Amino acid sequence: MAAVTSAAPVPVSVPVVQVPAPVPSPPVTAAVLNGSVVKVHPVVLSSIVDSYERRNEGAGRVIGTLLGTVDKHSVEVTNCFSVPHNESEDEVAVDMEFAKNMYDLHRKVSSSEVIVGWYATGNDITEHSVLIHEYYSREAHNPIHLTLDTSMQGGRMNIKAYISSSMGVPGKTMGVMFTPLTVKYIYYDTERIGVDLIMKTCHNPNRAIGLTSDLQQVGTAATHVQDALSTVLQYAEDVLSGKVVADNTVGRFLMDLVNQVPKILPEDFETMLNSNINDLLMVTYLANLTQAQIALNEKLLNL
Repeated sequence: MAAVTSAAPVPVSVPVVQVPAPVPSPPVTAAVLNGSVVKVHPVVLSSIVDSYERRNEGAGRVIGTLLGTVDKHSVEVTNCFSVPHNESEDEVAVDMEFAKNMYDLHRKVSSSEVIVGWYATGNDITEHSVLIHEYYSREAHNPIHLTLDTSMQGGRMNIKAYISSSMGVPGKTMGVMFTPLTVKYIYYDTERIGVDLIMKTCHNPNRAIGLTSDLQQVGTAATHVQDALSTVLQYAEDVLSGKVVADNTVGRFLMDLVNQVPKILPEDFETMLNSNINDLLMVTYLANLTQAQIALNEKLLNL
């Protein structure tokens, strides 16, 4: 563990400990500016909550490094990892060597992701946060600070993002001001599948749900398409009957949707659908057969 200290004087009573210079990370492509949007992926939130649940006994909060990409108008946080640290009333110590090694290993897997900031659980920015932020300012230009309220104050897990800027009289004691940024939640298609599955646990008394089969997923998707078509047809009928005022914007979207549908005979569509379903059933059958063969082989080896 190495104690993190601030280069500039800050109004906190912590001992000054000499910290070895960190190995510089690849430069971020653009600086984070005031007014930038912070886009957070679900896997980041899940990782932060998991690290909080696995924290050491007596630890008040957990911190970690945020990884992602930066452009002129937004910061996209796609991954993160926790960093061991200890806090007391007088000082804070962060395992910088662990953070460096974890980042080096991550770069071997995903070279496009760089350090964009750090996170901490809780709803407040403490005096220790200023010192930790100073360390990450050496690793990334103008890093962001993400806070996640795991105490669920107000019944919600509030997520906030900040960027720091120096303030004070030149030549005198300087302070740090954290300015809030706009936070948005985005996801890849693969992440959406996991989010939809997690949302189903809200309606389950046991708070647990199993994975659905491929055939069940096809049935669920077909049901959603059918419901959407019913909504569109009902809207069109209401417009034609005069119950609803026509909206030109909705009409243009519907026209674009109709133009994207390929012209195909009902018989050909049914043949194509049945063929795809047969292919899916064949793959499912072969997968189950392979699992049965592997299980049988293990049983024979254990005899």
